[in-house]
Amino acid sequence: MRGIISPKLEPFLLQVNKAIADAQEQGVAFSAELVRTGLNNLSGLLDIKPDIALVCDKALMLENREIPVRIYHPSPTEKLPVLLHFHGGGHMCGSVELYDPISRQLAQHSHCIVICVDYRLAPEHPYPAGIDDCQHLLTHYKEVLNGLNYNDKLYIAGDSAGGAICTTLVMNNQKSNTIKIDKQVLIYPSVDYTMSAASLEENGKGYLLEKSKISWYFEQYFKVDNLNHPLIKKASPLLGNFSSNMPETFVITGGCDPLRDEGLAYIRALKNVNVAVDHHHFADMPHAFMLLQSLVADECEKSYQLIGQFLKS
Repeated sequence: MRGIISPKLEPFLLQVNKAIADAQEQGVAFSAELVRTGLNNLSGLLDIKPDIALVCDKALMLENREIPVRIYHPSPTEKLPVLLHFHGGGHMCGSVELYDPISRQLAQHSHCIVICVDYRLAPEHPYPAGIDDCQHLLTHYKEVLNGLNYNDKLYIAGDSAGGAICTTLVMNNQKSNTIKIDKQVLIYPSVDYTMSAASLEENGKGYLLEKSKISWYFEQYFKVDNLNHPLIKKASPLLGNFSSNMPETFVITGGCDPLRDEGLAYIRALKNVNVAVDHHHFADMPHAFMLLQSLVADECEKSYQLIGQFLKS
């Protein structure tokens, strides 16, 4: 069923949809530069940026490069859980800088040390480069916490493509003897690269994230001409193996999101293997609504409160 958008977002979406229609009429093609600029333009709507006691930039050092991270410690005298934050952006956009207000609010509401990572992006660095960076952080995150107070509880969180990263890491590390993810938070996650969910048709036009752009994102990410490639199915967390070793999970979905049904299917798959799942559904919210905070402040605040409750419980 096609979602009915919140009246708060109607003027904004009218502007967005006019811009999309104008670009199509002028024959403007998608490009990495264009979509990155478009996402970064939303930064003006992220107007809540709480002070965190300690914020510092560090890097995980590899032989020939480094993986930049930003650390947020809300209470440096306390040993707190660690939350690895993987930003969204279709595996092509987004950054620690853009997501700084969100990382700060996650640290504030969850009372966790948040580590946000600038993983490599497509098309310059296609799959699995970004996943490899995030796996390296998952394995070696304690290296950037030298001298800081933390405990052994480990959580992960991500929105959209960041949710895809979370669920991929969970899928790939179920049998690990050295990595234990205690909880994961998924915000309108992307979990099925085959694009077979009904909500892609129902909500795939007019609600900020359009089906045609999703398909293009995935083609750049996987360097394939179409989404029938065997790699697409293999990489989709929803189509992987599920087990009771997976972490307790909290999922946020939106009724006007083309990815809505993927999130709901992931919840069902977890429940089928007896993994505890909490879920909150915003019936009138689109994809990426947490990047629109000044327009939907109540919904964003509710999301952060629920995430905080889940991680503290």
